[in-house]
Amino acid sequence: MPELRKDPITGRWVIIATDRSKRPGDFIRQTVPPAVARVCPFDYGNERKTPPEILAYRDSGARDEPGWRVRVVPNKFPVLGIEGELNRQGEGMYDKMNGIGAHEVIIETPDHAATLCDMPERQIEEVLWAFKERVNDLKRDRRFRYVLLFRNYGEAAGASLEHYHSQLIALPVIPKRVKEEVDGAKLFYDLKERCIFCDIIREESAAGARLVTETDRFIVLEPYAPRFPFETWILPKRHESHFEESDAPTLQNLAWILRSTLRKIDRALERPAYNFVVHSAPVQDAPLAHYHWRLEIMPKLTKVAGFEWGTGFYINPTPPEESARFLREAGIG
Repeated sequence: MPELRKDPITGRWVIIATDRSKRPGDFIRQTVPPAVARVCPFDYGNERKTPPEILAYRDSGARDEPGWRVRVVPNKFPVLGIEGELNRQGEGMYDKMNGIGAHEVIIETPDHAATLCDMPERQIEEVLWAFKERVNDLKRDRRFRYVLLFRNYGEAAGASLEHYHSQLIALPVIPKRVKEEVDGAKLFYDLKERCIFCDIIREESAAGARLVTETDRFIVLEPYAPRFPFETWILPKRHESHFEESDAPTLQNLAWILRSTLRKIDRALERPAYNFVVHSAPVQDAPLAHYHWRLEIMPKLTKVAGFEWGTGFYINPTPPEESARFLREAGIG
């Protein structure tokens, strides 16, 4: 059983994934020769190589058989286990609990070689519906306080399989970084009685220097103080604190804007590895007037090193105004 342990100084929780226990030699990367073909468990015909599906959108076929368009399965090597009680307890001065949560994989297409840039908008929209459906299902479990949706694309971003997929992890705690962001937004709201993200949308849309593109429902921008080169945010213009509350027209437009944005990044940066994260409010909270969900894309162009780890400062060699100009000039997706 994995454990969650709390750092008594910072209040940060850490997952000790005992089921993934590794010895020193296990951390040495073993490269696979290009000629060696590996069987992909996410391809058509290999459905029995994954745990039984939780959700699937299908054209035909039975459960755990070919014929699906989008498929959601439990992660075969989960960082948290779904069965059991939290069993919060102390260990001397320290706090810990059982590593209870959910870890799922969203297989976004049966096409092994396809990326989101290649997929039709309707396919991307179905992926977003799968995101929404799974979060709404998991939030009914009162043990779960936060659900993170993310994608690691490319080995440099942490992907272990080529086949295009996203992941979902449900946590029994609110991550420290999420709490800091929600609390910071609340302080601004208490002072000005406005959502800080709504203010950012208005500011960036009017100024234009960091604006990448916008539609009637979304704005894409390079944030004012980005940690990484070409860090990109996609925000809904209508105030919404929870991604899973998005309606059908919003998801339809998000499918277009997400594909367009990733195509711009691919053109400008020659298909970089990237991380994609959905920032949303804690799932057990009612709608929040001070918080606003967003989607964040972070191309892997630089490495975090000693200075960043030691100080929490990030060194970004590309001003966001330049990043936005490059992406605008990459054309329409």
